[in-house]
Formats: sequence, structure tokens, C-alpha cells
Amino acid sequence: MFDALTERLTGVFDTLTGRGALSEKDVETALREVRVALLEADVALPVVKAFIAKVKEEAVGERVIRAVKPGQQVVKIVYDALVDTLGGSDGPVDLSLNQGPPAVIMMAGLQGSGKTTTTAKLALRLRTRQRKKVLVASLDVRRPAAMEQLAVLATQAEVDSLPIIAGQLPAEIARRAITAGRLGGYDVVFLDTAGRTSIDEDMMTEAAEIARIANPVETLLVADSLTGQDAVETARRFHERLPLTGIVLTRADGDGRGGAALSMRAVTGLPIKFLGIGEKIDGLDAFDASRIAGRILGQGDVVSLVERAVESVKQDEAEKLAAKMAKGKFDLDDLATQLRQIQAMGGLGGVMGMLPGAQAAKKAMESGAVSDKTVKRQIAIIQSMTKQERAKPDVLNASRRKRIAAGAGVDVSEVNKVLKMHRSMADMVKAMGKGGMKGLMGKMGGMFGGKMPPMDPAALQRLGQKAAGTGQGLPGLPGQGPQQGLPGLGTTQNPGGFTGLPGLPFGKK
Repeated sequence: MFDALTERLTGVFDTLTGRGALSEKDVETALREVRVALLEADVALPVVKAFIAKVKEEAVGERVIRAVKPGQQVVKIVYDALVDTLGGSDGPVDLSLNQGPPAVIMMAGLQGSGKTTTTAKLALRLRTRQRKKVLVASLDVRRPAAMEQLAVLATQAEVDSLPIIAGQLPAEIARRAITAGRLGGYDVVFLDTAGRTSIDEDMMTEAAEIARIANPVETLLVADSLTGQDAVETARRFHERLPLTGIVLTRADGDGRGGAALSMRAVTGLPIKFLGIGEKIDGLDAFDASRIAGRILGQGDVVSLVERAVESVKQDEAEKLAAKMAKGKFDLDDLATQLRQIQAMGGLGGVMGMLPGAQAAKKAMESGAVSDKTVKRQIAIIQSMTKQERAKPDVLNASRRKRIAAGAGVDVSEVNKVLKMHRSMADMVKAMGKGGMKGLMGKMGGMFGGKMPPMDPAALQRLGQKAAGTGQGLPGLPGQGPQQGLPGLGTTQNPGGFTGLPGLPFGKK
């Protein structure tokens, strides 16, 4: 979402942190670059002015200039200002469900912003994470098949949808949904209101009437992050007419600028509660200002990566893999399992965006040098092997490799790359089996061309436990290259974890 902004800011701060001493002129020059970067990211001008003024007040002075590492001091000041602009460091703002059941959540926004899909995503989140009984109801009587769309998505989310009665008006449907929610013992009722291609008086009057009838505990504005400043103006105008309690930004994976997110909180004062990612029913992330600020400054978001991994991994598979890895064993079936888990986590692009210092990887994906098709090819290669060959790769002589390449529709060189990747990962797992996390860390040669700083195994364990509430850690990310990759974030006794990124053609040669 913030790729362009991240790239610009990373360049600015690389210049600062590369110097042993800074002058006031150096800091002011860097802040001018930051200002340009924010404006190019489509951040509202008043927000940019306030942001730069706040940073400048802290960054220009004897305390920073005379600091031991002044460049890092400036980066920290910018990070703190970003966190404050995005909503503060108190963590994600969850849905408020303190109203007696059923708690009514009203979804508002323009047509095409993703209200219906977001309604289903939130319903799934409440059902799976909070064990809530959820009912969804479409009040959109204008858009063709809008009600049917929500009913289909509700089935996918395994929640109930209000039966469709032709000819009813939105206000009547809202009353029926609330009654059904009360009689059916539902914890939460979602009201998916109608939108327009632009704000008009009829839509706002209808939305205000539904809010009066339903008295929702949450009124969420769903806005498309690709619309930039238009989304900010939409939020402001909706907030003037409706008691909005929060914002959900959709298509967050497609916005290369991110100005809407940086502007909305400052302009409206409303918290951004969730980010919608893709069209899949589970593509929804809680909005955490601290983590987002870290991503913008190129520091990654490993905690979110751990959480996504824990959600996507199958517990029984993780336990089997952990037991094998504890014994130092890792075959090609295990590699295929880890590759599939990358796909379940949103593919290489989704994973890359959360890793610190992964700009080289992102550029490789953008250039087409590597893509999610790479993972699919690698899985196809492994599937073209016999059970014996997957268990004992050492039997793969030249003729067998030719047969496998023909079966997978690739060159023999691709088969060789997969086997080389597996060998590197198997060596690391073997080291883990012999010496635990200490042995693995000694075996690793670094990540992304050696740019990632050394990581304390105990800190990795704490990170995995904090995010997942278990000792299991990251289950997947197979081998960027020889002796490279992100080690498992599990405990020494239960080392279920990522052992690298699959076959990416960058880093050290």
C-alpha cells in the first residue's frame, strides 16, 4: 500500500543514517524531501504541513545534532510522528460490541467501495475470532443482485443472511433484520446499506433514517484507498451526516501511495479500524498505527506476518513438521507444504511487504524476475516426483531430473534450483536438530543479501509467542537461496517455522 512512499523515505533516511554527524541544514534538507514524498503520496496538504512542523520542532535542535547517532534519532522522530498521525500507539481499535444483543453494525460508503465484501469479511472475523453468532442483511435495493451477492458471501463466511423479500424498502428491511436478530439470539447484526457512485442527498437521507431506526453501536465508513483525496472528502461528508465510529480502507494491497490512510485520521478524527486486502473472504487486517508506520519506514511488520502464518497454518501439519524438524529431518514433501502455506498467506507479495529491508525483493517482483508463479512452478516440480524421490532426493540422477522437468513443463535447470533450495533448507534444519536455534543461527548466512541485522533467537521466540500465543511461530517461507532465509520463529523444543523464501533470484550471487 505504501510502496512508493516507503521507497522515497528509505532513500532520504539512508542518506541521514549514513553520516556520522548532522548539521541543522542536513536535517532541513531531509525534511524537505519528506514533505515532497508525502505530497506525492497524495497526503492532504494541511496534514503534511502539520506533520512536518511537528517533526521539525523535535528534529532541529542541539539534542538531535549532538546525539551519538543523529540520523537514527531523526528516523525515530519521524516514526513517532507517523504513529501519532495514523492514530496513536495504543494498538488496533476493535469493534465495540458492548450493546445488548444484537449489536447492530451499519456499513456505509459509496457504490463500488467494497461494502458488501467487507461486511462478509467482518462477519467471518467475528464468527471465527470471537465466536459470535452473526446475521447479515442487505439494504441495497437498487444495485442489481446486491442482496444475492451478500447471501453468497454469507454462505462462504458460514454466517446467516436475512431472507430476501422483494419490494421491501431499506427502512423496512432494517427493522426486520433487527427483529430477526433479537428473536434468533444473534450477537451481531450487520446492515449493508446502499451506495451511489457519488454522494447525493437521497443516499444521505436514507442512511440517516436507517441510523435512526437501528441505533447502531458501530457505523463504519468503507472507503476505497485507491481514490486518494476523494476518499478523504467522502469521509468528511459522511461524517457530517452520520454518527461514524470508524473507517475501513479497502484495496489496501493495490494502493502504491497510501495518502488516504495518512490523511483520513487527521482530517476526520475517526480511527481506521481495518484494511481490506484482496477479494478473498479472509482478506482483512486490523489497522495498527505502529505497525503501519514501521512498514512505511521499511522496517517491516513481522508480528503481522506471524499472526497471518498462525491463522493460515493447519495445526496438525505444523505439529508433524515441528516433530520432524526437531529430529533434523526435512524432505521435499515438507518443502511443498511450506510453499502452499506461502500461497495461503497471500503469496510472495503479501509476505514481502511485511519483511524488514525487503526492497530488493519487491523490486524483483515488480520487474517480473520473480512472482507467485515461481511458487506454483516449484510445487508442480515436486508433485512430478515419485513418493520415493520426494522422501530421498539423493536418488535424483540426471535421467530422473529430465523426467521430472518434462512432467512439470519446465527446464531441468528449474528442477536443479528446487533441489538446491531444498538442500540448503535441509542443512539448516539438520543444524537445528543438532544445536537448536543456536545451531540454526550459526548455519544461516543472512537474509536478502545480508542486509538483515543479526537476530537474537530468544527475541524471535518471544515475538512468535507474543503474536501467536503458542510456541509454533512461522510455518513456511522456503529458501531464498543457499544458506539464506528467515529462520523458524518457534521455540527450540518446537521449531515449527519459516526457513526462508523460495528461490528468489536476488541477493548475493
